[in-house]
Amino acid sequence: MDSRTDSAFDTHSSGITVRRALELPGLRSALPEIVAGADRLGRTVRWVHAGEVPNIASLLKGGELLLTTGYGIGARPAEQRAFVRTLAERGIAALVIELGTRFARLPAALVDTASVAGLPLVQLHREVPFVTVTEEIHTEIVNGHYALLQRAEEVHRRCTEALLGGGGVPQVLTVLADFGGNPVFLEATDGRLLYAAGSGPEGADPLQVWEGLRGQRRDAAPPAGAVLVDVPGGGAGAGAVRARLVLLPVRGPLAPVHRIAAERASDVLAVVLMQARQEEELAARGRGDFLTDLAEGRIAAEDAPAQARVLGFKPGDSPLLPVVMRLADGATPGGGWAVLARAVGEELASVGVPVLLGVRPVEGRVPLLLALRAESERTPVADRVAVALRAGVERAGISRPGAPPPVVVAGVAGGWAAASAGLRHAAETATAAQGLADRPWYDARRLDIDLLLWRLRDHPDLAAFVDRAIGPLRAHDDRSRPPLLPTLETYLAHAGRKAETARELHLNRQTLYNRLARIGELLGTDLDDPQTVLALSLALRARRHTP
Repeated sequence: MDSRTDSAFDTHSSGITVRRALELPGLRSALPEIVAGADRLGRTVRWVHAGEVPNIASLLKGGELLLTTGYGIGARPAEQRAFVRTLAERGIAALVIELGTRFARLPAALVDTASVAGLPLVQLHREVPFVTVTEEIHTEIVNGHYALLQRAEEVHRRCTEALLGGGGVPQVLTVLADFGGNPVFLEATDGRLLYAAGSGPEGADPLQVWEGLRGQRRDAAPPAGAVLVDVPGGGAGAGAVRARLVLLPVRGPLAPVHRIAAERASDVLAVVLMQARQEEELAARGRGDFLTDLAEGRIAAEDAPAQARVLGFKPGDSPLLPVVMRLADGATPGGGWAVLARAVGEELASVGVPVLLGVRPVEGRVPLLLALRAESERTPVADRVAVALRAGVERAGISRPGAPPPVVVAGVAGGWAAASAGLRHAAETATAAQGLADRPWYDARRLDIDLLLWRLRDHPDLAAFVDRAIGPLRAHDDRSRPPLLPTLETYLAHAGRKAETARELHLNRQTLYNRLARIGELLGTDLDDPQTVLALSLALRARRHTP
């Protein structure tokens, strides 16, 4: 069978099929009979031509349906075979011969040669005005082109709606990937991958596709059937290119309508990329998406190294340290996430180890992986990374007096499987740690109780537990002074050591004793009882997550 589509309108070659042409009233009324190439009726008819000259093949470009009465074919078998061969070599869609004027029936030389060449050969048993056939087929082709344009315009409309709805390049690429059923990539002009959308065969991550088809060499030619469309902008003068769209045919072939849709989408992307440093933000978001997919288990540990190489991270066999920084709720970079990514990236350069840095604007997170020389470097590297991250936040204009500082959490160093679990653990812990006493960075392993309480934040039993445990103190602090909750919190933080508690609160011992006695009286409990201390400690931690 012909490898091209067998639908009425061939979206892959901008025309209709031979089968559809034979179904139109003009040719159907002429009683067409297929005498050769019946398995090739899915071929595309790009245009229709009628003629009666021997050298008509020289006038054709390929893809035509040729109408003739046979006067130019020749009388001798050798001439007839040559006539058909030259048409087949030219790549016409089909040869249609009207019987009666030149031939009462088609010569065996014509039929045999067409069969060998794989050229559809049709004989018409009744006379029909060729102009009628031409008009019908051309109208069908033009209508098909219009349908293609309508489909492409629908993609343009959806891309524009995504942009107006607050989306950006990722949403535009997702629309295009969904329409084409294939992964879509946005490259910088130097071939560097900025962002990817869609999926490969069997749901494969697009970075896997990129690694296999484009990632080995940036200058490698794209596979046959790929669609490349320039995104305008990025320089003075007409014809300047800002980036490049690449559609790869890995789940199915791409059609002209996909190129048209990509061209429409490129206009939308050009508007988005006119904003400063959008390419940097896209690249950072792409890395953030990879790290999040790794954390959520959407990327297998064995596939992660190849995909990380696409993003420029090549740690070899080094232990990987996952780190997540979470900004305070509502905090956004004044100059955009590209500014934050650049500032943090420049600060991290001083850490001295390979880093894969991403951003996740929706969650307000900055995930990263670091390649250690040895697992023993975890603590000193985490110290330097925390300093660099916070310095980058300050440079990006996020750190303000009185604003909550960012939370930095480090996971456990190990291989790619450990990195996956560690990123997920650190991301959740960074959220759960919001509101804790500020530290340069937190060890995810030491905040498991806070993480557990955060996961239970919406459970009514947690709020009831907090109310039972410290509700009387909350009620006291709402109406009386001095507040007693800070005293209890400091006392428990120092494991009941009264001298250290008094020093931190700047109280004399008798005042502290009086406050502790008042706390015990309000709660009706003994602060020296280990079970009471445990319950109060949990309640104080949990109150950050309850109303």
